[in-house]
Formats: sequence, structure tokens, C-alpha cells
Amino acid sequence: MQVKTNRKTDVIRFLRDLERGDFITSEESVEATQEIKRKLLTGHPINQIASLKIKSKKLRGKTLTAEILSEQFAVQHKLPYVRLDPLKIDVDAVTAVMSKAFALRHNILACEVHSDYIAVATIEPEVIGWVAGLEQILRKRIQLVIANPETVKRLQKELYTLSSSIKGASGENLQDVKVTNLEQLLEVGNVGELDANDQHVVQIVDWLLQYAFAERASDIHIEPRRETGNIRLRIDGVLHSVYKMPANISAAVIARFKILGRMDVAERRKPLDGRIKTKTPDGLEIELRLSTMPTAFGEKLVARIFDPTVLLRDFSALGLDKDTEDSWLEMAKQPTGIVLLTGPTGSGKTTTLYTTLKLLATPEVNVCTIEDPIEMVEPAFNQMQVHHEIDVDFATGVRSLLRQDPDIIMIGEIRDKETADIAIQASLTGHLVISTLHTNDASSAITRLQDIGVPAYLINATLLGVMAQRLVRTLCPHCKHAVEPNQVAWKELTIGFNIAMPKLMFEPKGCDECRQSGYLGRQGIYELLKIDPLIKKVTTEGSDVAPIRKQALENGMMLLRISGAKKIAEGKTTVEEIMRVAAPSMEE
Repeated sequence: MQVKTNRKTDVIRFLRDLERGDFITSEESVEATQEIKRKLLTGHPINQIASLKIKSKKLRGKTLTAEILSEQFAVQHKLPYVRLDPLKIDVDAVTAVMSKAFALRHNILACEVHSDYIAVATIEPEVIGWVAGLEQILRKRIQLVIANPETVKRLQKELYTLSSSIKGASGENLQDVKVTNLEQLLEVGNVGELDANDQHVVQIVDWLLQYAFAERASDIHIEPRRETGNIRLRIDGVLHSVYKMPANISAAVIARFKILGRMDVAERRKPLDGRIKTKTPDGLEIELRLSTMPTAFGEKLVARIFDPTVLLRDFSALGLDKDTEDSWLEMAKQPTGIVLLTGPTGSGKTTTLYTTLKLLATPEVNVCTIEDPIEMVEPAFNQMQVHHEIDVDFATGVRSLLRQDPDIIMIGEIRDKETADIAIQASLTGHLVISTLHTNDASSAITRLQDIGVPAYLINATLLGVMAQRLVRTLCPHCKHAVEPNQVAWKELTIGFNIAMPKLMFEPKGCDECRQSGYLGRQGIYELLKIDPLIKKVTTEGSDVAPIRKQALENGMMLLRISGAKKIAEGKTTVEEIMRVAAPSMEE
């Protein structure tokens, strides 16, 4: 441990240390000093220098970020460096170590609590006069670690505010808590510091939303148990446990979500749906779709987060290769017919649908949708919500839309014969219909339509094509590493196809950027079936999927796993990940 000096970090001294370590040149050090003085920069020296975005020759032109500087700062002070991950911090344990006032006064934050020592993140490693006193009180050894000052400051506020809110809510009669705020636009991040008059449940919900947005979560799960309520976030397709709170508090949090979503708070016996439009501290508007379900221990709530920026992405960002994109758009731009998108829940169908419709919704075209529920509100479309309680289902909704002079009709899902019949009627009367279907692959969509009662001749007359899709995790670009190709795994993946094995494959390693998972983000893999005379002939002969798939493959259709194999060759994902979501089936 460093000798006690109680001397705060000086930006000039830190720049000289970086210069001695060859991270910056002497000229850059002088220039940085002048720039800091000119801009009157304040805050910790690490964040001051990071704001200058200096590119380090030692790091091959990589920008000196706050994390890189923090790591070097730790090396200089001979202390461990940690990248604080909120998902891995036990909020109750670390906030019990010291008071918020103590943490703020000494620029520290407990981050790990062990049986014999406590890891405490500090941003001033030479100011350690507080260590001996805290060790005496806690009767445990203090292990100092270095972390990004900005992260320490942020988590000081977030973790202590959450802890205070939970304690405050525990002391309230939550049965009598009535949150009457019915705003449609919820501004998160503007609750401010907690005081005695704050509504603690509102604080908890605000924290949870900010947390989910910051961690790139796609879903928030609040699950009731006998004595606790579990909060989990789905990030890159994988659920992570976040927090456990008393059951009565989690019930109040769910009630808060229901009020914001204009749902019936008193109705806990049946599933309900709602939506919230939120605004992040950065000003980005995000839609949340709420769904509740009664369980043995109370209501369970899932909030699906829809990032509106997905509508601004092109198809290549979603994972479509150029040939598949061209074929898909060729079908979607036909004046009449039916185009189907298939895949299980959570496979990215909504994103592909909205991206396609956004492209088609020009001022000359009237795009109308019937959805259950409306996933994302888009001004370029005319969107209609299914309401079963007043007998507005997909079939009746499409009948209404047909009287609205549409060019393109999007049906959220074809679930039954009535909806399929009205979709076919719409396509036969001069409209393009785009919809989804729940099947395992593209070929199965045809047999699924036949199973629900659509005659083969009507399928042949209207169906233009089917695209199946799945989402696979993509390798973290910061830590993936090249390995020798696995011939056995490659042959198993590409069985039946003569596809050259890449010279190199990549595997996940794990780093702070990806939370040691090795994966960061997701992309789609796709299987596109175009309906041509040969497919129509097979469809007429029967409803077995095997002949349809066989003919489609002869026509050049690329299976989901082969689409995945291309992504492996591009270094974007792994064989294991493709096999997880698109392993060869017995029928193949």
C-alpha cells in the first residue's frame, strides 16, 4: 500500500507519468496542459485528459479513454484495477460498509465484500487517512483498488439512492401508496437526490429504467417469489440477475409500471398489456411494451424495450447479406401478394418488419398495420391496435383497413384460418400483405398455412416468399482471438453443403467490455424461400415439408445454419453459437 501522503492527484504530475511510460510524447503533454488550462477543465485528472481524446502511439493510435487511463493510473500506484460492473455488485452489501456521506467525502466506493477483507474502489490512492479507522470499525482488511472516477461517482449516487429507496419503501404502508402520475412521457433521470419527501417506489422504477437503458437490456423481468421479488435483465439474449427486493416492494414497483402503462392496477387475476414512452437522460425516446402475468406468488411483469434507433439502421447492420437483402426487398416491393417472416419469439422479426416498412413508407404509399400490441409507434405508418375485449381482432382489423385505401398492409401475426383468409383476400384485391408466422424455418410456413386450412391453390396464387430468421450473439471485437478451425464442428454444421472451411476461426475470450462473456451485441441469420413455379408444383402435390425444402435448396435457398456459417467465416460469431440456435434438424 502507498505511504500516507494525503496528496490529491495532480493533472500535471499524471501527464508526466504518462510521458515517462511512453503513452504520450513530451509535446503532447505540453499541449494537453495548455488545452486543460484554456478550457478550464475540472474534475479528476483522468477524466480531464480523457476528454482531450489523445491518440497514443504506444497503443497503435488507440484513444486514451478514461478506462485505459484508469488502468495505467493503477499500474503507477501499484494497485489492482477494476472495471466496475453494476450487474456484479451486491448493492445491499456494499452500501452497508459505509455511509453515503463517508463515501462521497473520501471519493471511494466499496465494490466487493468478503469474509476477511473489503475491496474499496478509490480515485485518490494517496489520500488514505480514512483506511485505518474503517478497518478498525469493520474489523476487516481494506483492499484498495482503482476504478474509473466517472463510474465511481455515478455508482455512488445510484447505489446509495437505490438502497435508501428500498429502505424507505420498506417503512411505508405500500398498500396505501397511490402514484397518480399518468404522464405518457416519463422522463427518467430527473428525479434528483433522494430526500424524505420523495416517493421511494418512483425512485426505484426510475433507477431500474436508467439501469436497463445503460446496460443495453432488451427486457426487464420482475418476478415475484414467496418472500422476495427478483429483477433480471436480458442482455444480448441472456438473462442476468440484478437485484432482489422484498415481495411487497416488488409488487409496488409493478403497480407503478402498470400506472405508467395505463393498465388496470386493481386487476391482478388476468394477463394485461400496456406501453410506456420514456425519455432517457440523454434525450433519447424509447418505447417499452409491458406485459403482466398472474403467477403463484403474484403478478410477474416483463417490460420489453424497443430502441427507436433500430429503425434508422440499414439491413446490413441487422445481419442481411447483399443477395438476401436484394431478394427480400424485391418481394417486399411487389404491388400485390403476401410476404411472410417467420421465427420464434425474440428472433428479431419485429425489427426486420419495421425496418422494411420504414423503407417502403414513402409519401406516395399508404402503409397500414394491425398489431397486437403496437410494438413501436412510427409516424410514417397508420397503426391499429387489436382489442379483443371489444371484438377487434386481426381479421376484423384487416377488413377495416381494406376500406382505408391501403397500398401495404402489415398484419402482426397470422394465427388462424380467419386471419389467413382475410390476408389472402387482401392480396387478391390488389394489396401487398406483410405478416409473421410462427414456424421453425421458411419451408414450414407453407405447410403451416395448409394446416390451418388455406388451400394450396390460394397459397400459390398469393404467396411471394418467406424469410425465416434467428438472432445470434456476435463476438466481442475487443477480445475475440483467432484459433485453428475445428474441422469436425465445421463438417457437422455444413453437412450436406460443400462450403470451404475458413483458414481461421475466432473464439470468445472475455473482457470488461463484454462482461467476460466474449460476446457483444447480436445479429440475424436468415433463410429466404422465393416462391417460383417449381415450388408451387410441390405445394400443390401435398403438405409435407421435406419436398418443399428439397426443391428450395435446389433453387439455391440458403439454410439458417449456412447463413450462420458465412458469419463464422467473417469472424463475427462461433460454430457453437450457430449450432445453439440453428443446428441441423432430422428432416435435413
